[in-house]
Amino acid sequence: MRSDLVAALASCSDGPMKYKTRRFLAGLSRDELQFIAEFVGSSILEAAESCPHSRREVAERIAEFQRMRANGSPDQDHKTILLFEFLRRSGIQKAPIVVRASHA
Repeated sequence: MRSDLVAALASCSDGPMKYKTRRFLAGLSRDELQFIAEFVGSSILEAAESCPHSRREVAERIAEFQRMRANGSPDQDHKTILLFEFLRRSGIQKAPIVVRASHA
């Protein structure tokens, strides 16, 4: 499963950034990869709406994503830093990232 997450997340990155993104992802734990995958997945599902472009807008979306997660973890800040780094390395930050999660 871990290698599948690395491959799937790396495939989301811009062409020239794939190698560096894959290398970054290879160093993460499965839990960290799942956190990033949850954010990317929720972004894809909501991409039809608005498209934030600034770092501040992306940070707001990540904060909203964290608030909506039912199972917050004690290492949430660490995972958020890794998410920002993934978005920067992959070039996804320039793509539509919209998060709107809800409790079931």
